[in-house]
Amino acid sequence: MVNTAFNKKELPYFRIGSSYGGNQEWFDGVWMKMGGCAAETACETSIYLDLYKGTSLYPFDIKSLNKEDYIKFGSIMKPYLRPRMSGIDKLSIYIEGFGQFLKDRKSNITLSGVEGTENVEKAREAVRKQLENEIPVPYLCLKHSDKSFDDYEWHWFILNGFETDGEAFIVKAVTYSEFEWLDFNRLWDTGYAQKGGLIIVNL
Repeated sequence: MVNTAFNKKELPYFRIGSSYGGNQEWFDGVWMKMGGCAAETACETSIYLDLYKGTSLYPFDIKSLNKEDYIKFGSIMKPYLRPRMSGIDKLSIYIEGFGQFLKDRKSNITLSGVEGTENVEKAREAVRKQLENEIPVPYLCLKHSDKSFDDYEWHWFILNGFETDGEAFIVKAVTYSEFEWLDFNRLWDTGYAQKGGLIIVNL
């Protein structure tokens, strides 16, 4: 039976000045500007969780977010998710790095992953469940055969909303201080053997 239900969920988010979230291009150093996307999503997730879930991960004034402190936060996150030649191209690297940051901040939050080799139905359900629980989803896209996703190749970004209408599942992707609605089925089906995947934040 075709699902004809309409449902939409968008998480609240934060602004730094006029910027929707932060931006890796603000970070110090060429490597972080070019390859700091994993660190950025960890920073974004940490700030979101402090603002809306009552955690204590951001080491600066959460009530007064500003670009200068965000850049400093990126430098703090860098040793945990440092840029490298191959990129942070496996969920396990992200889980280990961001997981260590969480431990160092005395947090009991844990991380798990849904590998890109899983079927799209499992991935969709994981995203839907997380967002309905008001937790953003860090997402890794590697090579993609669909040229409309060129801007997301070899890149970590945040999913912070979804919309369903019948069989369609559209997700709100946040990166570089902007957001865009993407067809999740097409995003997940990269057409390559080497897959990315998504991160589940377990509160």
